[in-house]
Amino acid sequence: MLRDVLGKTFRFLGYTVQYGCIAHCAFEYLGGVVVCSGPSMEPTIQNSDIVFSENLSRHFYCIRKGDIVIVKSPNDPKSNICKRVIGLEGDKVCTSNPSDFLKSHSYVPKGHVWLEGDNLRNSTDSRCYGPVPYGLIRGRICFKIWPLTDFGFLRASPNGHRFLDD
Repeated sequence: MLRDVLGKTFRFLGYTVQYGCIAHCAFEYLGGVVVCSGPSMEPTIQNSDIVFSENLSRHFYCIRKGDIVIVKSPNDPKSNICKRVIGLEGDKVCTSNPSDFLKSHSYVPKGHVWLEGDNLRNSTDSRCYGPVPYGLIRGRICFKIWPLTDFGFLRASPNGHRFLDD
């Protein structure tokens, strides 16, 4: 009887570890569901919207300008942020706020990306903390899941004019 109970317990633990490893790999390498909070990506992503983030793009270095990414916050490594990629390494980007009279520009260093929220007036982004290392990117948002009225692929940036193609 004891042998039977121990056998079932170890089988259960074995399956738990096995499925736990599969789930970890799926969420780490394939993607997952993310709940977004804060106003920085409005109007594209509203507070409490639910999106799907795929992680393969970051592993294969397929992140492009205009993509919306989930990134470990440079200010607080315990939290993630959601921002749009405005510039990749070597790109010239506008580093000033839209309301600034004199515009300043800079180049994104090797191994970094320039991130900005779509709501430029209410976003803490690369204009505050500078270029972000590519290694902090966790995934690329593919489409919105919730609310159902907005289900589907995300809109283009309302700030497309800030992308410089020099």
